Amino acid sequence: MEKSEEGFVLQLRLRPGTTVSLQIPVDTLASLEKVAASRDMSLQALIKFYIGQGLRQDLAKLFADRVLEKTAQVLTRHIPSEEEISSIIREICTEAVV
Repeated sequence: MEKSEEGFVLQLRLRPGTTVSLQIPVDTLASLEKVAASRDMSLQALIKFYIGQGLRQDLAKLFADRVLEKTAQVLTRHIPSEEEISSIIREICTEAVV
């Protein structure tokens, strides 16, 4: 644990890992190395950061889709009109984007 001047505590949670091998185009690897150097990060840390960032976005989208699906199911049990349910779901989606 590390305590900063602001009083925040950084807690790292080590998790088991595995090694993967993937082929990356040479020019993409060169770009990744440049970005990593500009951020004062290792290439491995940058790739992990990008994977984590994309994964969190995708998981959040999956969760939101699941919530909408369940919302539609609940509405179906209480509202007989499919048109009204679709309208409510569209309104929720519109409001969520703003």
